[in-house]
Amino acid sequence: MLKLFPYIRRYTLPILASVLLLFVQANADLTLPDYLSKIVNIGIQQGGVAEVLPTALRPVTYQRLSLFLNSQEQERVQAAYLLQTESDPALYPLQNGQEIYLLQPLEEEERAALEPILSRSLLAISALQQIQTDPQRAAVLGQALGFNLSALPPGTDLFLLLEQMPADQRAAMSAALQQQFAALGESVTIQMSIAATKAEYQALGMDLATAQSNYILQTGAIMLFITFISVTATILVGLISARVAAGVARDLREGVFVRVSHFANAEIEKFSTASLITRATNDVTQLQMVTMMILRMVFYAPIIGIGGMIRALNTAPSMWWIIALMVTLLLGMILSVFAVALPRFKRIQTLTDNLNRVMRENLIGIMVVRAFNRQPFEEKRFDHANRDLTANMLFISRVMVILMPVMMFLMSAVSLLVVWVGAYQVADAQMQVGDMMAFMQYTMQIFFAFMFMSMMFIILPRASVSADRIAEVLETKPTIAEPQEPQHFAQPFGGEVRFENVSFHYPDAEEDVLHDISFTARPGAMTAFIGTTGSGKSSIVRLIPRFYDVTSGAVKVDGVDIRSVPQAELRAQIGYVPQRSNLFTGTIESNLRFGGQTASEEALLQALEAAQGGEILTSRPEGMQAEISQGGTNVSGGQRQRLAIARALVRRAPIYIFDDSFSALDFKTDAALRRALKQFVAQSTVFIVSQRVATIKDAEQIIVLDEGRIVGKGAHRELMETCTVYRDIALSQLSQEELA
Repeated sequence: MLKLFPYIRRYTLPILASVLLLFVQANADLTLPDYLSKIVNIGIQQGGVAEVLPTALRPVTYQRLSLFLNSQEQERVQAAYLLQTESDPALYPLQNGQEIYLLQPLEEEERAALEPILSRSLLAISALQQIQTDPQRAAVLGQALGFNLSALPPGTDLFLLLEQMPADQRAAMSAALQQQFAALGESVTIQMSIAATKAEYQALGMDLATAQSNYILQTGAIMLFITFISVTATILVGLISARVAAGVARDLREGVFVRVSHFANAEIEKFSTASLITRATNDVTQLQMVTMMILRMVFYAPIIGIGGMIRALNTAPSMWWIIALMVTLLLGMILSVFAVALPRFKRIQTLTDNLNRVMRENLIGIMVVRAFNRQPFEEKRFDHANRDLTANMLFISRVMVILMPVMMFLMSAVSLLVVWVGAYQVADAQMQVGDMMAFMQYTMQIFFAFMFMSMMFIILPRASVSADRIAEVLETKPTIAEPQEPQHFAQPFGGEVRFENVSFHYPDAEEDVLHDISFTARPGAMTAFIGTTGSGKSSIVRLIPRFYDVTSGAVKVDGVDIRSVPQAELRAQIGYVPQRSNLFTGTIESNLRFGGQTASEEALLQALEAAQGGEILTSRPEGMQAEISQGGTNVSGGQRQRLAIARALVRRAPIYIFDDSFSALDFKTDAALRRALKQFVAQSTVFIVSQRVATIKDAEQIIVLDEGRIVGKGAHRELMETCTVYRDIALSQLSQEELA
């Protein structure tokens, strides 16, 4: 994957924007459980009272607070609460406009310091009020405090009694009360403090039902706003990831296509055609999908997972072991699936290559298959490749089918465990219900983060294989390299081609196929090659446009070694007709314009007439706009060859190479074409490879090859007298009268 990083680096800014949006989305998602906890704990259980500090105090409550405060604490309370001579009847109906103490705006530090002071005092006041109304509680609390409160006469005002007590005894009683509250735990203490604050509000006649509804609605509105932010971030991340993934796929396809288009024949033969097609399509699609998933899931999963763990542990530290157990089980399951499925994922692309290869061979050779009645054999061959891929995919699918239910079962089991353990802690006053619900949601977020990671663990191996296959193409250096210090042909361009002691062997071959080849081909003359099958005729002419480079020796054009000339400049001087004529999807005109994009209509017609292709136009009402299918399969072999020859003639090149390109023509058309060529390419250097003596016997120079060596060179009459190989070939094809 890292080998393709340059193609991803181009999209650094969109990726950074996507990561930033993922942080926003994750923080929004992690905030929602906290607000849900507040709705349950504060909105429902505490009646909407969120702060321990009362916003208002009755004078009697204010006076009673001083009984449980030292001098410094009293100063803090006096600074925080100021006496108002009149109260708002709408806010505090039971105060009837009388005096009231109102809380002043405080700094966070001052508020944090004041909260424990007032909460302890309010709890003490609440406890004494309950003692006055419940003698049994008085007995229990009296034992805890060290004296019998139940022995007091009925109707005794405990607060008046406390005022009359010595300060030391009152402080000891206050300390004993605080120890009792501390034993209950922080959660219960906070709830009791809130209850005391709520009781003060009720005594003031405040509308707590409306306050509760307002708190729930406000918190719900905040949750809706946070959800909107999360949804917006999710949509934007999806848009950015889709565009980045599509852009990376586009660039990779372009890179593969451009690289392959610069490959020499040696590189094309290294990668099969089916494999190159799969790499440019299926492999790139895999990387596109993975890139999008990485941007949407892989970056998001760690953020939500780590953030969920931190918040869950802050919410309920006592249940940390549930998260640890869940993470351990998830990792074990993911690693097990990874170990089982990884080898299968690595085989997918190879099996896809094989399926494409069989399918392509069958389509290309369908006429041969039918001619030899090999349909059953081809069906079995395709079925074998198809079944191999199907079995591999089914195995992976079964693993995935097992994985998802197991993960869903684990998720449900974790939820049940959280409720079970949390219920006991709620009953023991160690946790609030809202905190338990928030913890459950955090565990689900952590779970889904690991599930996202598990999906990536399964998909990444296949993408890694695809990335390696694409990188293999992109990193393959063409054996036909551009010169470091290019030379250029002199002007005007002549077109003389000289072979100087050329030897050549194909890549990975052990022996040369051409041995010490030397000859000169001059403009205005035709050089023909003939010889037995496999003698190296086509290999020689493929060296001229640098489809291959010589192993030793040199090929020079106008005295310049072609290896020192830019390939485009060299090939611009050559009109080439390959052994296998190939046409492209389009029209007759579009195929001819491969030879010259700016050629006029008249030039196209002249080239077509010279190639004896006039009847192709007359037989089709569309003329030049007649459709040509892929590979030229909707025209005959002879028409395909003539169109290929016309395409080369459109270029008006100084050098022409006809590599056995007259084989599909009948003798009459062959003779007419050769006569037309003599006029059309009269000033050019012409190379013809042919098996027919009749096609080449009028050439100025005929080179006879046998097992990669020149065994004869000269004109037809000369070779008939001096070259046994040529004479044997000629006599096997023509009579003595025809050869005369």
